[in-house]
Amino acid sequence: MYWLNGQLTDSVSLSDRSFQYGDGCFTTMLTIDGKIVHWDKHIQRMESCLNVLGIEIPNWHTVEAWLTQAIRSKGKAGVKLHISRGEGGRGYSPTQVTSPNVTISAFQFPSHYEQWCRDGIELGICEPRLGLNPLLAGHKHNNRLEQVLLKADIERQGFSDGVALDCQDHVVETTMANIFWLRDGVLYTPELSHAGVAGVMRRVIMSYAAEHSWQVVEGQFTLEQLLNADEVFISNSILGVAPIIAIGEQRFSIGKLTRTIQETVLS
Repeated sequence: MYWLNGQLTDSVSLSDRSFQYGDGCFTTMLTIDGKIVHWDKHIQRMESCLNVLGIEIPNWHTVEAWLTQAIRSKGKAGVKLHISRGEGGRGYSPTQVTSPNVTISAFQFPSHYEQWCRDGIELGICEPRLGLNPLLAGHKHNNRLEQVLLKADIERQGFSDGVALDCQDHVVETTMANIFWLRDGVLYTPELSHAGVAGVMRRVIMSYAAEHSWQVVEGQFTLEQLLNADEVFISNSILGVAPIIAIGEQRFSIGKLTRTIQETVLS
């Protein structure tokens, strides 16, 4: 089911600018027993993108009330919050557009995620490369065509997920998550100023690492550097943290740091 500006619906206007141009942003949130996990951080990431796009910030108390209508009341589940600039306007011009549209949808927690978090995931390596887009890098805007193409490619290869590289062959993320790895006691993750999405769970992990004085390095890294890791894990808001047991032919053991993050950061 879908809610549009707080009203149950099964349709959105064809003139909505998200449909026409991908003009908006979204976030996907974990809920547990009817409560949104890290709601404050999802607000921060949405506001950051809305400010870049020049879209009016909604009343978050109202949005939270709308979310409450959609959230499943028991156990783990998910809810997606999508904001478009609104309807109308001539061509790309954002003038003469109605007020933003807030669309909400709820979904079941993916049943295979528990197994992934316990047993680990094997990743492929995506053949298409992400472009460089410093204007929108880090933001989860509504134009996700690169991710669609990468996901189609990795599924053709027979994998559920894969490592995404940019056009300069730097590691960015996977098709669905941020990526971290440990090497000689140092935690590494790609910096996302030119491509990729800075996920909420990534922010949670980085904050926890800073609070506990872990050495973390953000930078531009090659696939070879990733493959030389001692342990690898991925993160997103619904999945949480899942260990990586293989990238292509390179195998990895599930490491102590990955389990520590699962047991402490996510508790």
